[in-house]
Amino acid sequence: MKIAMIIVRTLTGLLFLFASLTYFLNLITPPEMSGPIKTFNEGLAASGYFFTLLKVTELVCAILLLAGRFVPFALVVLSPIVVNIFMVHLLLDRSGLPVAVFLVAAFVFLGLYYWKNFEPLFADRMD
Repeated sequence: MKIAMIIVRTLTGLLFLFASLTYFLNLITPPEMSGPIKTFNEGLAASGYFFTLLKVTELVCAILLLAGRFVPFALVVLSPIVVNIFMVHLLLDRSGLPVAVFLVAAFVFLGLYYWKNFEPLFADRMD
């Protein structure tokens, strides 16, 4: 089980590392978008800060995942990003759905593996 966790954690970290470095280093020309996904991306880009904040967050968390340090923290920080990636590809642009499904599956697997770290968050009492 530990080997599977290391493989999934590493693949997830590499995916986020690649996504953030691609953004910062302009490694790939973004594809031409149209329709609702174009409107969605233009709205986020109009803020002026969102994509930079997102990619810095992804880069830091990718490094944590690859190093195997503070993994539960990285998972908590990346979870809303993964949910948004999944919803965007489910509802606006199906082309990235396989990667989004992989991310959801990876996060479920890693969340279960690190459950002892998350269990106190679901406690029904306050001390």
